[in-house]
Amino acid sequence: MAEIQVTKRTPAQQQLNRKRGKEGMRNQIMMFSLMIFLTLCSFGMVVAYQNDVLGMSGYFVLPMVLLIAAVLVGLQFYYFMHMAEEEHGIPQFFMYTGMILGGLVPLAMLTIVWW
Repeated sequence: MAEIQVTKRTPAQQQLNRKRGKEGMRNQIMMFSLMIFLTLCSFGMVVAYQNDVLGMSGYFVLPMVLLIAAVLVGLQFYYFMHMAEEEHGIPQFFMYTGMILGGLVPLAMLTIVWW
């Protein structure tokens, strides 16, 4: 059976850990509320397009919704998968490489077929 090791922290270390925990939770809540706001913006644009609001064309709404979706994916990777923390260099490298290749390969195939 594994042994549990308990270490004593000084009051200064405990206070620093609490401060870091509060900052982390505040960042999580701010990013969550930003994501909710961006989601509501994209839904609002689609509803405005469906109701023929002046200035909302499909050529504006579709790229904006896709841009907001890309921003949301990036924020979710970065904050909710804890990529903002240290010691995540290798997973970040592989995820960003996968995202770049995931965008470049269909673009290359589309370019080959198009021309």
